[in-house]
Amino acid sequence: MTLETFQPTIEADGIVLLDFWASWCGPCRMFGPVFEKASEAHSDIFFGKIDTEAEQQLAGSLGIQSIPTLMAFRDGILVFNQPGALPAAQLEELIGAVEALDMDDVRAQVAAAQQ
Repeated sequence: MTLETFQPTIEADGIVLLDFWASWCGPCRMFGPVFEKASEAHSDIFFGKIDTEAEQQLAGSLGIQSIPTLMAFRDGILVFNQPGALPAAQLEELIGAVEALDMDDVRAQVAAAQQ
């Protein structure tokens, strides 16, 4: 994923999971196969990888300070943002939690926070 494809991708309906990584990052290399396996199990979710070395402007604009960092968007709203490699079981829990969100409630919270 690149700076050019980021906005249209996250604004689409549904769930988008993004893995911010770099080739020199040991924990990133450990998390990569976990992320790939989850993507195979959840074909209804968009899984994207962002190389922070190649996409420094995008990573910087999103405040990525450590990698790996996982972000989850649902219907264009950021609902999860956390650095660190998640074990497979925790990634599955996260996916379940994002799927279970009441998006009307989330939108109401976002609107209230912006006032």
